Amino acid sequence: MPEYDVIVVGAGNAALAAAVSAREQGARSVVVLEKAPPELRGGNTHYSGGLFRFAFDQAEDLRPLVPDAEEHIPGFMTGVQPYPKALFHADLQRVTEGRTDPELAEILIGRSHETIRWVVDQGIVMEPAVSLSGIKVGNTIKWSPGAVIRARQEGVGLSRMWFESAERRGIEVRYATTALRLIQDMRGRVTGVAIRQPSGLVELAAKAVVLGCGGFESNTAWRARYLGRPWDHAKVRGTRYNTGDGLTMAIDIGALPYGQWTGCHSTPIDADAPPFGDRKLTDKTNRLSYPFGVLVNTRGRRFFDEGEDFQLYTYAKLGGIILNQPGGVAWQIFDQKAVPFLEGRYKTGKPLTGDTLKDLVETLGLDRAACLRTLEEYNEALNGGRFDPTVHDGLGTRGLELPKSNWAQRLDKPPYLAYPVTGGITFTFGGVKVNDRAQVLDTSWEPIPGLYACGEMVGGLFHTNYPGGTGLMSGAVFGRLAGAHAAGE
Repeated sequence: MPEYDVIVVGAGNAALAAAVSAREQGARSVVVLEKAPPELRGGNTHYSGGLFRFAFDQAEDLRPLVPDAEEHIPGFMTGVQPYPKALFHADLQRVTEGRTDPELAEILIGRSHETIRWVVDQGIVMEPAVSLSGIKVGNTIKWSPGAVIRARQEGVGLSRMWFESAERRGIEVRYATTALRLIQDMRGRVTGVAIRQPSGLVELAAKAVVLGCGGFESNTAWRARYLGRPWDHAKVRGTRYNTGDGLTMAIDIGALPYGQWTGCHSTPIDADAPPFGDRKLTDKTNRLSYPFGVLVNTRGRRFFDEGEDFQLYTYAKLGGIILNQPGGVAWQIFDQKAVPFLEGRYKTGKPLTGDTLKDLVETLGLDRAACLRTLEEYNEALNGGRFDPTVHDGLGTRGLELPKSNWAQRLDKPPYLAYPVTGGITFTFGGVKVNDRAQVLDTSWEPIPGLYACGEMVGGLFHTNYPGGTGLMSGAVFGRLAGAHAAGE
């Protein structure tokens, strides 16, 4: 007899959703294999902002998820816009340039609302995502469509609550345990996992295995191989343990590689951030208020339309764009009009300052003459208009080779600030192909019996970019599916 009904490899949001789902659907014995020691557990989830993007038809649909929201934020519902499935789909299509897998996208979007309710039922407490997507206009906080709710205490709280849910259900967690290879019987069915644990090498038998152990963002060699230069020099925003182990194991037994293996989620972060995620700072090194300023590289030139779209639709690609600039660094420049709109995360860094633009530029490690010309040309290209951070306000530049399409205000209110940034990699987009049951497909496009995948291991959803909050939602949707179907093996 197998030792376990279900083995789950990984211990982030997707993996623990799978483990809990498997127990809920009747699996009597479930074990979670966590590569990290207890003090570093939780994968990338611990380092996340805890944001979940999901479809809903009216603001009232959020009340069961955050029943006390209006006690803490009077008029909370007033600032919430509906986010129907069609809008979610349009956003995903737009930011992935139409390359998202249609079947996977339909599963993600179609199941997003029921899944977030299921997540809450498992003991994951939610709260309004004030610091991530809320902008106060008068006495009302307005929310970015679809990005309204996050886990309480962000990724730290989300990870802790998932572990608590798993413990309540009697799910075993083995720490400092590395999955080495998948075990198959003569029919090709996956029947277990070979592992390395502190006591040595062991083989664990199971009726089914769920791979939820992340991408390859922490594997320098793989980043160089699949993403190319300069990604081998990128700072990793999250865990150091996501080195592609699950992908290796799956592909070694014939799984179909799928999705954009040259793509990843990468955000602008503090240029002085550590090489891997800081357990205390988590995502607080992010620098995402660039739509309200000007972004320049070491040559003193702008290289990105800062007002192309809301930050939650551009930040996941901008990190890579910055990393590919000369030296892999850039500066976000603001005046005092922008300061009220800077995310709280900017407080974890210390900006360079100047009482004039010239004074500020003199403090920066770039082509100062070119930068000053860039800022002066930018100021001269503005025609005025009404600034509104909650909509595409059309307040753009005129006559510049690279426009700023929205939220373009003159830099004219000192003192001026500059934050040095680089690109931090979050997770990779390349993965394996799964079907509507989260079963892993082989290179003949047939399911590998007994093998499931979820989270960052699912390839095909994201290409080039992604809408903020979709990663955790995808992890929960496909984790729930994987666990439920694995329990039925």
